[in-house]
Amino acid sequence: MSNKVNAGARLDRLPIGPFHTRVLWLVGLGMFFDSFDNTLSSSVLAAMLKSGWSTLQLNSIFMSATFVGLTIGAALAGLLSDKFGRRFAYQFNLAIFGGMALVSSLAPSMQWLIAARFIMGIGMGAEYVMGYGLIIEFVPPSHRGRYLGKLALIGGSGVFVTAVIATFIVPWIGWRPMFVIGGIGTLWVWWMRRHLPESPRWLERVGRHEEAEEIMRAIEKEAGISTPLPSSPQAAASKEPHWVPLSTLFSRAVIRRTLLAIVVNVVCLFGSYSLTGWMPTFFVRQGMSVTHSLGFTAAMMAGWIAGPLFLACVSDRMGRRTAIMCFAAVCACLGAVYPFLTSATAIIFCGFLLVSSVAIFLTLGLGMTPEMFPTEYRFRGGGVAQMFGRLGLIGSPFIVLELFNNFGIAGVVFAISGAYIVIALLIMVAGIETNQQSLEALEPEEDGDMEGALPQTASRR
Repeated sequence: MSNKVNAGARLDRLPIGPFHTRVLWLVGLGMFFDSFDNTLSSSVLAAMLKSGWSTLQLNSIFMSATFVGLTIGAALAGLLSDKFGRRFAYQFNLAIFGGMALVSSLAPSMQWLIAARFIMGIGMGAEYVMGYGLIIEFVPPSHRGRYLGKLALIGGSGVFVTAVIATFIVPWIGWRPMFVIGGIGTLWVWWMRRHLPESPRWLERVGRHEEAEEIMRAIEKEAGISTPLPSSPQAAASKEPHWVPLSTLFSRAVIRRTLLAIVVNVVCLFGSYSLTGWMPTFFVRQGMSVTHSLGFTAAMMAGWIAGPLFLACVSDRMGRRTAIMCFAAVCACLGAVYPFLTSATAIIFCGFLLVSSVAIFLTLGLGMTPEMFPTEYRFRGGGVAQMFGRLGLIGSPFIVLELFNNFGIAGVVFAISGAYIVIALLIMVAGIETNQQSLEALEPEEDGDMEGALPQTASRR
């Protein structure tokens, strides 16, 4: 069997069809229940506190355990994916957080629930690393941005659905059914995902050429192609299978991409949680009750839907580099003015635009990250970047409170807005445009410096 499967080139030239739709929904539903299980914290913790089943201190430990689990899960996902395969990793993480969600519903005490939540967080932390990485490996470059937006739309819907279900379930039945719903839904997706194939790109890179060819032929057959598509003239040459150590992420040729990915993930996650999570508190401190209105809540939830929906329409036209710079600037501007608004109408409308922009920037940041790394260590690159992003979330409440206590609301929003501006400038200087390009063409020079690799990438814009 020839080792020239050319999986990347063949996947890139496939017509969009039912196969891509199936991948989108199977990956997206995993992210949907990840969002569901992650978001249910606010409703169940409030209910447990009110009933006396938990305390404020135990609730804080619950949240800390979740964040620690998410951090470990992000790093673990990258290692498992690159070492044992994408299919093993995404099934493993779903089984963990689906199973532990059901265990959580049976927890006899808050201490047991915290322990279960920590393990559950490991599975949840892996899902976003896996989701964005899988989509970019299967979807052709011409539609990759659109599918990233659709993926975020499906995942973001989990935030809205959780809020709606919790409104009815928690007051009437209690908090335990929320974990049951999330657990059963996650395990259902786990069962459905057993038909999702291994990534032919990864199989070819690790030397499993016969399996890669078999899967590629099955995918092409589903797309209505009877003979393998020929490679394009620009197709990358096949590489000899070899294990790439984690240290490669910090080598001369790759470290600039690694650092850029880390900074992007830290800012997009920190900004997302800080702006959308702390704004209600800021308004309350100013004596405003608008945050308790149905309009305010609807605006916040609608932004997580409208943002990715808009991104799906424009991403492939704008390009990832241009879009991430533009929406970083939009987030900075809206975030800077938002806490100082006094009209309820202006607060609700601007809040909707802000959450939409934050959701777009979050999708672009998390989606662009795996595009910057080669197949051999793509998921470890994405996992390390998200790991640092999750670490930033653990420290975010302390940073925000310190800024607020010393500089007031202005100090908080200007610091966050400044971080968005820094990201826009870094992306502009880096010159990496991943839009409409094959993943193989985006790979850095293995033996060269990033100084030589970046202009080559940017020249293909």
